[in-house]
Amino acid sequence: MDTTGILDEALQRLHGSGPERLGRLTNHAPMAVEALSVHGQAGSVHRWLDLYARKLEEFPSRVEPVTAANWQAALGDPRRSADWIGHFEREIAERPWRDVLAQWWPRLLPGMYGGSTHPLIRVGHAVRTLLAGESNEPRLAELAHGLGYWAARHHPVAELAALPGANSAAAALNAVPPIAERQGTFPDRLARVTGLPVWAATSTDPEQARLHLVELVRAATHRYATHGHGDEVMLVHAATAPNAVLRTLPALPPTLWAPSLRAAWTASAAVTAMYAPDTPVVFTPPGILTPDEVFERARAHGDEHVIKLTDTALDIGDEAALTAALRSMELSEPLR
Repeated sequence: MDTTGILDEALQRLHGSGPERLGRLTNHAPMAVEALSVHGQAGSVHRWLDLYARKLEEFPSRVEPVTAANWQAALGDPRRSADWIGHFEREIAERPWRDVLAQWWPRLLPGMYGGSTHPLIRVGHAVRTLLAGESNEPRLAELAHGLGYWAARHHPVAELAALPGANSAAAALNAVPPIAERQGTFPDRLARVTGLPVWAATSTDPEQARLHLVELVRAATHRYATHGHGDEVMLVHAATAPNAVLRTLPALPPTLWAPSLRAAWTASAAVTAMYAPDTPVVFTPPGILTPDEVFERARAHGDEHVIKLTDTALDIGDEAALTAALRSMELSEPLR
């Protein structure tokens, strides 16, 4: 983890911006700068932010404070993002951040599909930072921003039919049926997902749930190398959303691990149903590269989804995961 203070400076710089732009597109900067800092690229953070700055909007206006009495009515209202962020800032100022997270995680988990899973992913980056280093004001504020964004974009899925499953995460992802009409926005497509294969549904032991999550993140990341061309941006989330859950587990009570696995599987499988192509392709990476070399290429490329998928690929660390990261660089436009 960065100890130079650059990450904290960057987070403070970003907390004057809103979690979205144009009413629906996510501000990825807090997640990307955290990943850059984790992988020894803190020196490039402010230069990267200068390039990304055109995608930032001012912090939204407040409507009405979120309270213990009215929070349920405010849940899932994107107009209330500033209110929700303020609520979590107050909560985290008054109580240990792990207590706040443990209270709100089961409330927010059913709605992890809102904002194309970005709020969950932002929380995962924030928790990793807090677990690895000092719980200072910028890092605590970042958790408040992530949780507030999640609450504002809270969006559950409809009841899904249980389809024939598989024994492994990779086989289960391969068994996911595509939605009939693959057009429209994330919410439009999500509404067309009516059933998903059963996988790891009976897992109740916390450690077994964690191991299943590791398996899922690995399978979804590997699969990007051959299926990422279906949608080079959205299919990143099939891996990064469950990895955000995996990163958060150490900060949660073990009783929440198995429900977190089930929600993560639903997210990864639903994204697969919504965006995966009909036919995979073979991708041959440009030689054998070390993890550091692959992340340096991601930094130079600059696209926020490339940085985040590469960050997840380095968590896995095997050749197939690094190949997926390199594939994302081939498919995505660089940040210029």
